[in-house]
Amino acid sequence: MDNTSTSLRLATTPVVCNIIDQILRDGARQMLQKAIEREVADYVEQRASALDADGHRLVVRNGSHPKRSIQTGSGSIEICQPRVNDKRVDEKGERLRFTSKILPPYLRKTKAIEELVPWLYLKGISTGGFSDALTALGHDGSGLSATSVVRMKEVWQGEWELWGKRSLADKKYVYLWADGIHFNVRLEDEGSDHQCILVLMGATQDGDKELIAINEGFRESEQSWLTLLRDVRARGLQIDPKLATGDGALGFWKALPQVFPTTLAQRCWVHKTANVLDKLPKSLQPAAKDQVHQIWMSATQADATKAFDAFIATHEAKHPKAAECLAKDRAELLAFYSFPAEHWQHLRTTNPIESTFATVRLRTVRTKGSGSRRACLTMVFKLCQSAARTWRKLKGRKLLPDVIQGVQFVDGLKKNAA
Repeated sequence: MDNTSTSLRLATTPVVCNIIDQILRDGARQMLQKAIEREVADYVEQRASALDADGHRLVVRNGSHPKRSIQTGSGSIEICQPRVNDKRVDEKGERLRFTSKILPPYLRKTKAIEELVPWLYLKGISTGGFSDALTALGHDGSGLSATSVVRMKEVWQGEWELWGKRSLADKKYVYLWADGIHFNVRLEDEGSDHQCILVLMGATQDGDKELIAINEGFRESEQSWLTLLRDVRARGLQIDPKLATGDGALGFWKALPQVFPTTLAQRCWVHKTANVLDKLPKSLQPAAKDQVHQIWMSATQADATKAFDAFIATHEAKHPKAAECLAKDRAELLAFYSFPAEHWQHLRTTNPIESTFATVRLRTVRTKGSGSRRACLTMVFKLCQSAARTWRKLKGRKLLPDVIQGVQFVDGLKKNAA
């Protein structure tokens, strides 16, 4: 075996990967340390003329603060920040203090750019405009050139591609959430006005919410969702989730039984409410919204059915489209009653996905600049990665083993419960 082959083989071993990670962390630490040292040196030098009555400097370097751990994309790194002794006072007689702009006292994580860059991209900001946009948002964008943004995107694209090929053989998702997201970015290919990003999330048997898959879709079609779900199955997800929640307009519902035939369907009440109200005069919408709210907030399925029937009776004569919009998905809207009551708030809507993209969903006309599909998918992936840090576990997760075992629940309670 030649030296090149040997090098390639060694580069894939865990030991070498760990060494590379350590090199990256050391490099990041050294760069940050040098920047902080330079910042302090400049601060002291610029105030060298500030002297006391005895001719001594009022602003001097005075040792270092205790080391601080900063969480970065390359892992945890330790920084030793120089201490500045500034004896000057302001007009009110209060001591002036040096505060690092690079490493403020409160900073413990450097995740801001990894969150803002995907957010700006999906809002339609061009690569060259990132620096100005970040500055307007209160961040120093001076070091974020168009070239550095392109390099950052390339690294992230590699991460997304590896993530999209990972094995799911050890995963057991109890619940699914599915949605199609449209962004301000106009994709570069012809017909892109009909393109969206398909997002699939799941709840594990431990109650954790996880991003499962991201893919491009055409009008949220059956074929697009079928491609995504089949890929998930092919990567090892063999056990059917118990329930899936999504918007009623998705081609997802036609694709789901072809891949996970035993998974039950739950329509999202937020989407359904908006669709129903859209078919009513504005003057009636507040009262109608309260009526819909009474349905899905009912303590039992029987009470929900009564409220459901009351809505239909109230509106079917004068506003048949609104009544039909609600009635056609009755079974799917009330499916959550067959699961633990503690899980209802998680199952009735696609909020786990909606909340992640609330600030970047398409609300207005698409921007004129175009972006690549690959870059858009990458930015969605990075945005989800950042959001995942704050995702909370499912409430009532102690009941998940019962759901997995097929224990029957009636109105949110175990069937054999007293």
